[in-house]
Amino acid sequence: MLSIKKTFVFLLALGALNTACTDDFEEVNTDPNRIEQISPGTLLNPILYEMSSFNANRADDFTFDLMQVALPFPSASGGIHRYDVTENSGSSTWNTYYRWLTNIKEMQAAAVKANDPNYEAVSLILNAWVYSLLTDSFGDVPMVDASRGDEGILYPAFDTQQSIYTKILADLEAANSKFDPTKTMIYGDDILYHNNVAKWKKFCNSLRLRLLLRVSKRTETNAVAKMTEILNNPTQFPVFTSNTDAAILQISGVPPLISPWGRAVDFRTGRAASSFFIDHLNALNDPRRARFFTQATSKDGRTQVGYKGIPSGYEGSDTQFDYAPSTFNVALVTAPMITVIMPYAEVEFIKAELAQKGIVTGDAKAAYEKGVKAAIEQWGTVMPAEYFTNPAAAYNGTLEQIMLQKYLALFFVDYQQWFEYRRTGFPVLPTTNVMMNNKVVPVRFRYPTTVQTNNAENYRKAVEMMGGDDINTKVWWEK
Repeated sequence: MLSIKKTFVFLLALGALNTACTDDFEEVNTDPNRIEQISPGTLLNPILYEMSSFNANRADDFTFDLMQVALPFPSASGGIHRYDVTENSGSSTWNTYYRWLTNIKEMQAAAVKANDPNYEAVSLILNAWVYSLLTDSFGDVPMVDASRGDEGILYPAFDTQQSIYTKILADLEAANSKFDPTKTMIYGDDILYHNNVAKWKKFCNSLRLRLLLRVSKRTETNAVAKMTEILNNPTQFPVFTSNTDAAILQISGVPPLISPWGRAVDFRTGRAASSFFIDHLNALNDPRRARFFTQATSKDGRTQVGYKGIPSGYEGSDTQFDYAPSTFNVALVTAPMITVIMPYAEVEFIKAELAQKGIVTGDAKAAYEKGVKAAIEQWGTVMPAEYFTNPAAAYNGTLEQIMLQKYLALFFVDYQQWFEYRRTGFPVLPTTNVMMNNKVVPVRFRYPTTVQTNNAENYRKAVEMMGGDDINTKVWWEK
């Protein structure tokens, strides 16, 4: 991730700083690695680029393996695909998210100081987005006391997940009201929506829908009524209505917007498609296969044998397979490319689920089909006219089918496949005898050892609140 000095260079490259101030920096005895003053837009682009890049890497490193999208191959023993989740598997997540939450806090303060409601609203969205990822990964985490080292708070207390969700959902509701379409976002061109206030507002309410659905089993949140209000009043609460609205970052390949992968070949080296994921694409005759994967070949590499994966958590030796499995298409991480923060398809699948459950009025089938179509076209592939004539794709009225297609649609979206699996139990993932953790998918990261050591007293209180610090300790919205 970016150091402060690299952040400064990144900002200059994006035109987010006034370069006329460079002489002043040379003349004044200040730390050249520290940005002394920022505008509300100074940190926006680095936050978007670095967070989306990190999340894409974590989708590859963790979510793909845990959720049976892909796996290391060869992999004779262990590995996340066998539920071998170590004590520090979440350390980079903890450290990176808190680093950028500090920057988001500075951005918000600058927006308040400048009396700019649009940038303040954007900072609230970013804060809610990152805190939701953090708390859904760990459970209870510091929030009120976090990022306050300059105030002498070096050992932050942990907040309950319930209080965190209460705060971020309220902030998203407030952000929706703060946006002022009559005011231009003047502090540089933002790399996500290019200062389009209407699209930022749609992201705000779409993210709020995601998070309300996540906590909807907790009746004290009144989430069902709030989701109904959003969907029944699109004028006041606009949400994504097409792929052009989606929170998808375009990585051009022109510095500083470069691929998060230094060498694209590293993305697929030593990797295989999981048979669970690719077999579903095969059953659907899904056009995303060629976008996501290469074809498998005979062991000598001379003959293509179709799209074939390796079972996640497989037993036995690596030599049992008489083919070289499909692996990732390097085009996914070769600029121009995309990193997905929140897809439009997710909103349609939320609508489909709520209609399927009878929570809102609406056509579950129509929303399901819109979600599938959007997910396919998002990747630049063409939606086949006959796609839904396939019994595997035709809507059958079940939550399981909606969630299978949502799982496919959340490909490469940080930890969302994992979070949604924990919420619903779908898709049903196959197990093997060599999977660890009693063949049960872990539901959280353990707190990093640095937290256990450096913030021991508050760590112990958090563990007591959570009911343990274990990969099987359920978070508040799962209980």
